[in-house]
Amino acid sequence: MRFSSGLRTGLIALMAIVGASVSSAAYADSGSIQFKVIKGGWVIGGSAGSGTLYFQGRAYPISIGGISYGIVFGGSETWFRGSVSNIRRPSDVAGVYGAAGAGGAIGGGAQAIVLTNQKGAVLNLTGRQVGLQINADLSGLAISLR
Repeated sequence: MRFSSGLRTGLIALMAIVGASVSSAAYADSGSIQFKVIKGGWVIGGSAGSGTLYFQGRAYPISIGGISYGIVFGGSETWFRGSVSNIRRPSDVAGVYGAAGAGGAIGGGAQAIVLTNQKGAVLNLTGRQVGLQINADLSGLAISLR
């Protein structure tokens, strides 16, 4: 059976596109992350912390920093744990994550959040919060590798 050159070219192009999309999706990997964040403020809030990214059998120290604006009152400390997905290398976790949220802690409480950065890394986190804090704000969280 003979294929016309146009049909053959189309089939080759289709196979190349499918192969590229399958290989790039399969190339993305996942890991786990844990960190502690201390947050405080009055209208404008700030946060700082540190932790560890676990990726492909290795541990990478990370630093956390952030700012928030809105209704922010008090201070708290939160320990987050969770998964990191859609990364190809440890540096993909580094970047700015934005969130809008509301919550509070009087003594202790729990948190859960999903964040995405500009590189497509997705953090799926749960945390335990201790302190006195009430917030309804927009916040940005920056993660960097140390």
